[in-house]
Amino acid sequence: MTHGAPVAPGAIGPRIAALVPLDRPLLVLAPMQEVTDLAFWKVIADYGAPDLLVTEYFRVHADSRPERHILRSIRENPCGVPVLAQMIGRDVPALVRTAARLQREAIAGIDLNLGCPAPQVCNKEAGGGLLRQPGQIDAILRALRDTVAMNLTAKTRVGFDEPGQFAPVLDVLCHHRLDAVAVHARTVREMYSAVAHYDLIALASGRLDCPVIANGNVSSARAARAVVAATGCRGLMIGRGAIRNPWIFREIRDAWSGATAGRPTLADVRDYIGRLHRTACDPGAPESARLGRLKKLLNFILPGIEPSGELVRRARAAASERDLFLACDEFLISQSPFDAEARRGTPCEALV
Repeated sequence: MTHGAPVAPGAIGPRIAALVPLDRPLLVLAPMQEVTDLAFWKVIADYGAPDLLVTEYFRVHADSRPERHILRSIRENPCGVPVLAQMIGRDVPALVRTAARLQREAIAGIDLNLGCPAPQVCNKEAGGGLLRQPGQIDAILRALRDTVAMNLTAKTRVGFDEPGQFAPVLDVLCHHRLDAVAVHARTVREMYSAVAHYDLIALASGRLDCPVIANGNVSSARAARAVVAATGCRGLMIGRGAIRNPWIFREIRDAWSGATAGRPTLADVRDYIGRLHRTACDPGAPESARLGRLKKLLNFILPGIEPSGELVRRARAAASERDLFLACDEFLISQSPFDAEARRGTPCEALV
């Protein structure tokens, strides 16, 4: 595929609406803290990069400075596609200061996190916690719109406790000249449960003047078509689905173009796990740290991949990298097709 030219530091660059392909949805890799980091970007670039990246969030408060490792992901962006710098916080002056600083980097815009469900974030009335305070969201977006000369976007959920809370938040989002809004189809309380309120993403698609990007349960090209049909969205943001299935962006492009996509095998998954280990696990770190990092990623990949659940059990019990890879080799050195959606309905046991 052909990517747009990387954004030069301080350049305004194209608006998100101009990045949306005419023949398919815009494809965005979801930001997941300490998961979809620079190392993962390097891996996904080899399998079919998205159209747009979003950084892990910069934590913003009165004394904050942009985290160096996230700045590094912007400066070393391996995918050759535009990147949005995401911020999380509630302090208006600090958010304005940080947005001004980040616009000196090679980014396409600033994204405001209104959806992180982590209790330690919500308890500070940031991330998803802001959904209980539409007035504060309004104040933040007003100040940021006056500061951000490039794209200004937001990533939200459909409420904090229940979906009925989305209406006042959507009212606020409609009042500002946002360039795109990503909507995760769950409330903060619902975390990552199976429920998905696609009707509320459809509501946002009908009301907002900017592209709406649907997030939640996009695990395959088939699921991508269903979400686009249900919501009328102009883009798809994929996180857990891309970690489990790094071919997903390529598969969606092929589905929309009518191309015949090759189907990955379990052996391809084994190769992918090896690549994650080589790229995402610091070879200079203790083995326990490398093992913990890999298990964190495998938690998105292994459940449901074989019907007995034995691979997940063996991976959980592995006390060394050798034991973990022996288990992977036993179950994954196979030309059997990989079913990216097999995890649906399968309880996800934590590997760490």
